[in-house]
Amino acid sequence: MQSKIVGGGGGLPPAFSLIPSLNKTFTFHQILVLIITFVAYASFHASRKPPSIVKSVLGPSLEQESNNGWAPFNGTEGTKRLGELDLAFLSSYALGMYFAGHLGDRIDLRLFLVFGMMGSGILTVAFGLGYWMNVHLLGFYMTVQIVCGLFQSIGWPCVVSVVGNWCGKEKRGLIMGVWNSHTSVGNIVGSVVASSVLDSGWGWSFALPGGLVIVSGLVVFMCLVVSPRDLGFEEPGKEIEMSLAADTVEEDKEDDDVGLLETIDLDDDDDSLSAIGFLDAWKLPGVAPFAFCLFFSKLVAYTFLYWLPYYLRHQAVAGVYISHKTAGILSTVFDIGGVFGGISAGFISDMIKARALTSVVFLSLSIPVLIMYRVYGSVSMFINIGLMFISGLLVNGPYALITTAVAADLGTQDSIKGNGRALATVTAIIDGTGSVGAALGPLLAGYISSRGWNSVFFMLIVSIFFAGLFLVRLAKAEIKEMSSSGELIASSGP
Repeated sequence: MQSKIVGGGGGLPPAFSLIPSLNKTFTFHQILVLIITFVAYASFHASRKPPSIVKSVLGPSLEQESNNGWAPFNGTEGTKRLGELDLAFLSSYALGMYFAGHLGDRIDLRLFLVFGMMGSGILTVAFGLGYWMNVHLLGFYMTVQIVCGLFQSIGWPCVVSVVGNWCGKEKRGLIMGVWNSHTSVGNIVGSVVASSVLDSGWGWSFALPGGLVIVSGLVVFMCLVVSPRDLGFEEPGKEIEMSLAADTVEEDKEDDDVGLLETIDLDDDDDSLSAIGFLDAWKLPGVAPFAFCLFFSKLVAYTFLYWLPYYLRHQAVAGVYISHKTAGILSTVFDIGGVFGGISAGFISDMIKARALTSVVFLSLSIPVLIMYRVYGSVSMFINIGLMFISGLLVNGPYALITTAVAADLGTQDSIKGNGRALATVTAIIDGTGSVGAALGPLLAGYISSRGWNSVFFMLIVSIFFAGLFLVRLAKAEIKEMSSSGELIASSGP
């Protein structure tokens, strides 16, 4: 347990006034924060999944039925309109990410996160209302998705900043690899919920996940503690900093009593640390390469997120086409692989202490696996599921690692002298840049799929190649550092 200090960083959530017994050990609160933020962001992703599940219902179907799709997404231009709908959401999400991170370093993270969750939930439900209100205007759906993307962009910088406050660097890759499975878990929950009610009307596929975000937002409002300092605990990793600061103050005590008061006040108030500038954050070592790597990694991951159920519905497996519902549920295999990918990438990167090298290896292996999935995925259901699982593991591993442990490492590195106010900004830059790629991937898939799925997979493979290319230099530096450490250990041996 961490030792306590005097003072806190801000007001406590209502649950701590209603249930005084919640004020327990540091470890208890650390686990509670991880659980709450996990649920919060899983609900965000659950509400993003419905568009991919209902694509096969809204868009052109395989059979020439009288009820062929839902205007304006049916007809020969249907897949393009669906791709544009994805672009509307993801481009506003990417744009909003930069601003959300900037604001997240300056205002109450708990209230800001709740604001984003409530808005996301309401707008997800609003999209589903288009079914019951019989809306066929493209502008309506585009507007809802654009505004929803802005609200959704608030989530990631907030939850990463909160987790970064509570978790030190020790085993950060493994802890955040497990925690980041909320992305895949949310996708799985969203897929299962949206698919299970699809036969009752596609509006329910949006209404239920939207309601889940709203309920999760209420839990965040009632229970989430943003920083250990709000409960009087030291932040992980701050002990050495405070010890060094105390020694310095002791030496200068006789000369500068005012300085002592200012130093103590600095520790008690995060606002006294100026938040890092947007351009300055871009200049931090490693930020740009990882940001551009994530651009291409998320392009691939989100193409699967938004188009995999549609692909499964329109590709015969062992000569048989599966139903809308089965395609939606089957697509969760990719996300289950993603859970194992995020955890394994985090564990391996902790073990070898090389984030970039781990990412490059995962990305390199994913290229032949995607080729095999395209070529052999239609042979049998067993082969399709196996290759889909491995694809999810290898594609989502680097994506999960970069958006969590890497972002936290870069936002708390030594070059910014422990300025925790940089964390949300760095996180937003990395994930915001990645989200630009996430916006382009589904859009391009919507247009390219009309020329055949081989072209879509070619786009994915080229994107993975460039993702790995941006990290080659950093990976080489890590290998060199590992070699130097090995030689140092060998030379100091008996």
